[in-house]
Amino acid sequence: MGFSLKDKWVWDFWFAKDGEDYHLFYLQADRALEDPELRHWNVSIGHAVSTDLNDWKVLPDAIAPSPVPEGSQGMIPADSCTTWTGCVIQHDGTWYMYYTGSSKAEDGLVQRVCLATSNDLMAWEKHPANPLVELDERWYDGLNLERWHDASWRDPWVMKDPASDRYHMLVTCRANRGENDGRGAIGYAQSKNLIDWEVKEPFLAPGSYGEMEVPQVEKIGRHYYLFCSVSERFTSKQQRALLAEEPLNGVIYYMSENLEGPYKSVGSGYLYADAQFSLYSGKVIQGPDKDWYLMGFLNRDTKGDFVGGLSEPMRINIAPDGQLTV
Repeated sequence: MGFSLKDKWVWDFWFAKDGEDYHLFYLQADRALEDPELRHWNVSIGHAVSTDLNDWKVLPDAIAPSPVPEGSQGMIPADSCTTWTGCVIQHDGTWYMYYTGSSKAEDGLVQRVCLATSNDLMAWEKHPANPLVELDERWYDGLNLERWHDASWRDPWVMKDPASDRYHMLVTCRANRGENDGRGAIGYAQSKNLIDWEVKEPFLAPGSYGEMEVPQVEKIGRHYYLFCSVSERFTSKQQRALLAEEPLNGVIYYMSENLEGPYKSVGSGYLYADAQFSLYSGKVIQGPDKDWYLMGFLNRDTKGDFVGGLSEPMRINIAPDGQLTV
């Protein structure tokens, strides 16, 4: 196991690279809860550091849900219920952590993107205007429990456009068109200052899944790759009809010649997947040797029990046609 804690479950995670140091931010919850399904509602963001992606030193926790002030008169913080998956990007000496917030005002059913900033990756200050980015029902499904179990707008991934002054944000969401079981999409927003975001049409909406989680885009070699995690449970009828075998659980990818697409599935479409659901929420990272690696959280063991730790880095192999394997 690449990273685990004796007293806490660990699952979704993301990185920040500072010189030779890899900073790991991860979702955590106390194992004393006993039922791992309760972890989602008893979560905070932990922090560790490594120089080689294998040996990790645990640091003080980064972020936790905001308390509800007494006498708030309805002003309940957007992250008072949960602080879920995010990303970190640096600009002009400041680190920006975008993360998923949900509020006790809606029992955690509506997700929004929040921001915290830091000068040293250790002390984080939440932005006073949180939440910064919310779904726009012109393109995305809002809360409708007859159709889906939440209003999805989570797992923000932010990247600088190398050819312009824009920043791109990708999120896990659901489009408001198409068959219900295939509305899972990668949502999109853009900004020029990392604070003011304009939500626009979906970045990718293939109709293949009910949800496509933890998106990430990286340029590896001469191609851009969009990674996300999917499950057999939320594979659409449309996608099942295209598969030669039963759908799997794990990390898929799409490839493009350009950052903004179009992105297409190549080969099997899977980077790492199995029927066991052993690994999920995959992230790719360039190691100190300049090779690319996949890590994911260890989800289920051979008995079907939740594990709650992170995998070791797995080297990614790149075929001449751009297909990826680990």
